[in-house]
Amino acid sequence: MASNVDSARRLPVAIDEIQTTADIPIPTDPLQRVIGQEKAVETARIAAYQHRHLLLVGPPGIGKSMTAQALALHLDRPRTEIRVVHNPENPERPSVEIASREEVYHEREAARSVEGELISPSDAPASVAERLGYRCPRCNFVSTPNERYCPSCGNVKQSLPGAAGTGNPFRDLVGGILELTVTAGGNPQESVRTTRLRNGVEEVVSYERSGEQIKVLDQRALERRRTLQRESPRKVIVKLDRATFVMATGASETELLGDVRHDPYGGHPQLGTLPYERVIPGEIHEAHEGVLFIDELPSLGAIQRHILTAMQEKRFPISGRNPQSGGASVRVDSVPCDFILVAAANIQDIHRILSPLRSRIAGGGYEVLLETAMPDTPANRLRLAQFTAQEIAVDGRIRPATREAVLEIIKEAHRRAEVLDGRRNALTLRLRELGGLIRTAGDLAAVSGSDLLEAKHLVEAMRRARSIEEQIRETYGSFQGGLRQEVTESQRQTMGYYNWNDHPDPGQFPGGYG
Repeated sequence: MASNVDSARRLPVAIDEIQTTADIPIPTDPLQRVIGQEKAVETARIAAYQHRHLLLVGPPGIGKSMTAQALALHLDRPRTEIRVVHNPENPERPSVEIASREEVYHEREAARSVEGELISPSDAPASVAERLGYRCPRCNFVSTPNERYCPSCGNVKQSLPGAAGTGNPFRDLVGGILELTVTAGGNPQESVRTTRLRNGVEEVVSYERSGEQIKVLDQRALERRRTLQRESPRKVIVKLDRATFVMATGASETELLGDVRHDPYGGHPQLGTLPYERVIPGEIHEAHEGVLFIDELPSLGAIQRHILTAMQEKRFPISGRNPQSGGASVRVDSVPCDFILVAAANIQDIHRILSPLRSRIAGGGYEVLLETAMPDTPANRLRLAQFTAQEIAVDGRIRPATREAVLEIIKEAHRRAEVLDGRRNALTLRLRELGGLIRTAGDLAAVSGSDLLEAKHLVEAMRRARSIEEQIRETYGSFQGGLRQEVTESQRQTMGYYNWNDHPDPGQFPGGYG
């Protein structure tokens, strides 16, 4: 199966030149994979280059979301990372920090410099391995620190007097119990600091637990760590390495605009979580420097006004949205959200889009009505063959389709254009349903053990893939007839059920459970 594009292969110019869809190269440019929507594709290229908004109007299944995703793939990689920083003077008002790509790379390099060297516990000094909980002081057997008893001799591996006083917030209430528990079971230390000689110079070195190994930090690494720890604590809410496409279809207000998680301890420094750590970005923030795609835009209702504000200001605050939550008092101002809005709507719902929002889209972008059919020409037939090859490649479990199978797909596309859109000599662009037909035929070919998706599989798929309305008409004569039959049957069964409860002998009632 040819799922990858070979740019050196010559594009066929007619259906007769292909034997199977494996002969059709798939374009590397994602916008060239959008079939029959030349106007929308051209506008999407402009929108990607100039960072303009886009409103796509048309029925479901004609390529609106595919156009939006292809547009996002034409954008540059994000250049910044967004963080919230702890504010020690007013913790419930964390500040925002924007880090450039160069700053992020520099910080990552600095963080790697304090990662230290990993060694085996058997290579560490014996006393260090014992205090960290690896080595048994009785038999010298090495095991992981979470094993409190030595697997070899069964001896308690560690006993640390006074370990109960290590910052436990409950020690005033139950300190005695915890102290007995800790000293009896023994908890290993997280790290051990000591000195060593290197090149004739004594230096401070730290040994730390790191899973089944021990991390060694020399004096230089310890100094770099202290420098990092002096900085205010921060949390990355929008990473530098992120996708440029965010789908917000059906999102709630919280998902779209962000929130602050509830903490029953109110951000207590020892019990709870500080406010900055509980900040959750919205999809408008995650789409910063990318595309925010919203299908069925009118379904957002009043939330559209927040989208308008974000588009105007290119910044939107994050605050707790539940007044009963511990995060209700937390607010982070001026969080960047500079995105390209690609919105989609059906024709009958256009009037439900807020007028100021439509004005903002039209004033800073484009409105495009998508096509539902294209002329039945040799070039467009070849485009449908390309669409078939794309569907097969994306699915990954379907055999290549023969030329005869592609011709059946073209015949069905011609029929649907005439039936659904009243277009003669045209091919439908309602490709989602056509893609479902290809997958059904592909499944039939796979189950039958065929190496290729053949025309007979398409014919059988069309028989199986009829809509429920068509199946009802075939069974009952009409949709109304099926509805009347179902209602009558439901009433009959309901009457029988209640008669059975009222009269233990159901056989005396026609239609009862006799």
